[in-house]
Amino acid sequence: METVILAVVIAVVVLVALGGLIVGGRRRKPLPPPPPAAPDITAPPAEPHVGDEAETPRDEPRRTIEEVDLPGGPAVVVEEPPAVEAPEIEIPEPTAGRLVRLRARLSRSQNALGKGLLTLLSREHLDEDTWEEIEDTLLTADVGVQPTQELVERLRERVRVLGTRTPEELRALLREELLKLVGTDVDRSVRTEPEDRKPGIVMVVGVNGTGKTTTTGKLARVLVADGRSVVLGAADTFRAAAADQLQTWGERVGAYTVRGPEGGDPASVAFDAVKEGKEMGVDVVLIDTAGRLHTKTGLMDELGKVKRVVEKHAPLDEVLLVLDATTGQNGLVQARVFAEVVDITGIVLTKLDGTAKGGIVVAVQRELGVPVKLIGLGEGADDLAPFEPEAFVDALIGD
Repeated sequence: METVILAVVIAVVVLVALGGLIVGGRRRKPLPPPPPAAPDITAPPAEPHVGDEAETPRDEPRRTIEEVDLPGGPAVVVEEPPAVEAPEIEIPEPTAGRLVRLRARLSRSQNALGKGLLTLLSREHLDEDTWEEIEDTLLTADVGVQPTQELVERLRERVRVLGTRTPEELRALLREELLKLVGTDVDRSVRTEPEDRKPGIVMVVGVNGTGKTTTTGKLARVLVADGRSVVLGAADTFRAAAADQLQTWGERVGAYTVRGPEGGDPASVAFDAVKEGKEMGVDVVLIDTAGRLHTKTGLMDELGKVKRVVEKHAPLDEVLLVLDATTGQNGLVQARVFAEVVDITGIVLTKLDGTAKGGIVVAVQRELGVPVKLIGLGEGADDLAPFEPEAFVDALIGD
């Protein structure tokens, strides 16, 4: 009996123990995973300073932009801007005998006067009608009334004395009388070499459209061809692009151009040009001026001011008046206007080709009492020539 009770007790204890284990297993929670190992802490990099690279450069192969394939189109080619080259300095044609070399061109456009006179003088009987035709020929050529009358009277007397006339005698006679009319004993040199100082100062005046700025540039070429150094003053500040045009002429022969703002004070530009010329020690300063004849009062006042301001440095050596030979008697009107305010010392006749009439040389000299010193025979850079009476008359009457 006791054995049975003992067995029962043992069995109950075993059952209770097993039940406790089962209940405890259900309530037990899983333990948290062990903490990870402590990471290695690296100090932050120092802030880059000015001039430092963001990171240590690495040697890596690099490709140019031409080698990279870009999506959607051909590769972009980067072109370098073209280098700006200094303008090439030209060597102007020598001036000695330049008019003689241009004689053929002059004779083609002017021989109507000479051939017309020779044809009339070659008639067997020179009656009053013939002499009137001779007068008309001279007047049509813009010789002028008074010079025409003088020439006709001398020709009448010479032909009467000569009697029988061969073509050679008539040509020699006409050449002699025309040379007297044009004048061979006048100093036609452009005064650019004052004895006591440098530089010589030349002011170029004239109406816009006569070729004034172009003539100034061509005159610079004439002087450079004769071995002179030149500074250009772009005092025509009122005409658009006049300064650019003059500067281009100067760059071709290595002449420096002094210019001011568009619409600026022309007298100030002229003053600075002479000052610059003195400092650079050049031989000649050429000053291009404005020529707005339609505002006569303003133009004349401006020219007078330019002249006074320039003469604070030194006296003007030359004042050249540029006239368009094709304007005929209108050119004489322009000459009178300019002569009122500035002392004209020489005349430049431009466009003495084409339909121009050579008699204007005589007329303008008579009008102003100053000589023609330069003539322009075309659009070429070297078509401005010193006026030579003999070559001019020979071109008029032909061979």
